[in-house]
Amino acid sequence: TPTLHAACWGTLDAANLAVEHLQKIGKAGARIGIEPGFLPSDAYTLIRNALPDARLIDATDMLERMRAIKTDAELEKLSRASELITDSMLATIAWAREGTTKGEIIEQLRREETNRGIHFEYCLLTLGSSHNRAASPQAWKKGEVLSIDSGGNFHGYIGDLCRMGILGEPDAELEDLLAEVETVQQAAFSKVKAGTLGGDMISHAEGVLKASKVAPYTDFFAHGMGLITHEAPFLMTNHPVTYEGTYAAKPLEKNMVLSVETTMLHPTRGFIKLEDTLAVTEG
Repeated sequence: TPTLHAACWGTLDAANLAVEHLQKIGKAGARIGIEPGFLPSDAYTLIRNALPDARLIDATDMLERMRAIKTDAELEKLSRASELITDSMLATIAWAREGTTKGEIIEQLRREETNRGIHFEYCLLTLGSSHNRAASPQAWKKGEVLSIDSGGNFHGYIGDLCRMGILGEPDAELEDLLAEVETVQQAAFSKVKAGTLGGDMISHAEGVLKASKVAPYTDFFAHGMGLITHEAPFLMTNHPVTYEGTYAAKPLEKNMVLSVETTMLHPTRGFIKLEDTLAVTEG
């Protein structure tokens, strides 16, 4: 039975509570599963010294598998996070005007997300032909595209999406470029269902991209997400994040959640990207 103590201020008091609980239930000498990547060294040392007869076992794989399949309540929070971030982006794009700087746009997005109950984490923004996504005094000009990519936290769960805007009306070339990105996204979406091998979804989207005229400067990426920005299912190896695609040969399972993103670094028209969040369903 899970036991929750929402009474900690730091790493050591949290570790002490864990030790006290294990001693109370008579498990001071048990095998204890830990996730080393998320257990601070001072907490590890305290537990190790307080429970000398215990065996601290790396349970990362098991815990990642548990996180990979979301409950309905978790799916609702992830869906809500995506909706609120998207709404914040659309409101920010509508607010911005000619001459608005990148720094001002990012700050406005932070306000929009905060006002909607999202804990703002970051915004990666480009304007015009630039591929630089850092905040700067660069101002939005008439006819320029805008790429706005943001992550935020809603009740502990991550929303991470990217949308496009333009100051004015897009010309035929821009519409065509965005359509190429959307085609790759839709190719991936068509394979996101329970039973599909993760690698098959990846290869299908990559195959569609390879046949596209924008392939030389466009990249496709997909990964699991939830409590953490990148978590199981891990579908691609070192692309670009350094981890193994350990789920590529495994079937997608119902209630897994994926981030699917296609990124174009066009040599003259700028940074064109879409990133979406999908839940795996039976159909």
